[in-house]
Amino acid sequence: MNPVTDEEQTHDRDLDITNETCPMTFVRTRLALDRMQPGQVLRLRLQGDEPRRNVPRTATEQGHTVLSATEAADGVQILRIRKKG
Repeated sequence: MNPVTDEEQTHDRDLDITNETCPMTFVRTRLALDRMQPGQVLRLRLQGDEPRRNVPRTATEQGHTVLSATEAADGVQILRIRKKG
């Protein structure tokens, strides 16, 4: 059996913040989550040390659940976050 890749896992919305810098990385993430229904999953592409530390931590502090964090072949991190509720 082949492992499920991040692209094959279900999500409701995609957001690419690889070109953003802090604090805009979480501002854009929060706006996306605010527009989603409780329980929906956001797939987020990000890069850089600050966003890798801050986005998952802040999402968790706000009650959301980080479902997975994987590295893509291009060095981008892919987070899957379930909206609280």
